[in-house]
Amino acid sequence: MASNLAPDAPRNLLAVAPGDEAQERFEDLLRAPGVRIERIVSHGQTTPPDQPYVQDWDEWVLVLEGAAELLLDGTDRRTLAAGEHLMIPAGMPHRVTQTASPTIWLAVHIGEA
Repeated sequence: MASNLAPDAPRNLLAVAPGDEAQERFEDLLRAPGVRIERIVSHGQTTPPDQPYVQDWDEWVLVLEGAAELLLDGTDRRTLAAGEHLMIPAGMPHRVTQTASPTIWLAVHIGEA
């Protein structure tokens, strides 16, 4: 079955533009039915304690560079170093409690409407 996606120009997932440290950057790399692949660049940003992420889809995250700490379901603390990944099931409250500067993530959202 042929894809309707056109080839992109090559880009480097590890390239970070200087001067963007004040904001966390979210960049969609691919959107297709049921899946979204996103690159996230963090510079010490965290999720506010009173605003955890709760998604209706599964999310697989991979730290490409840097390090991060996540709090899953309010009690399960996970630390991810470069090369480590984690599946976050749909409906699980989670938040980022610490990131190195920079931390570059690859997030795959599975089943997103």
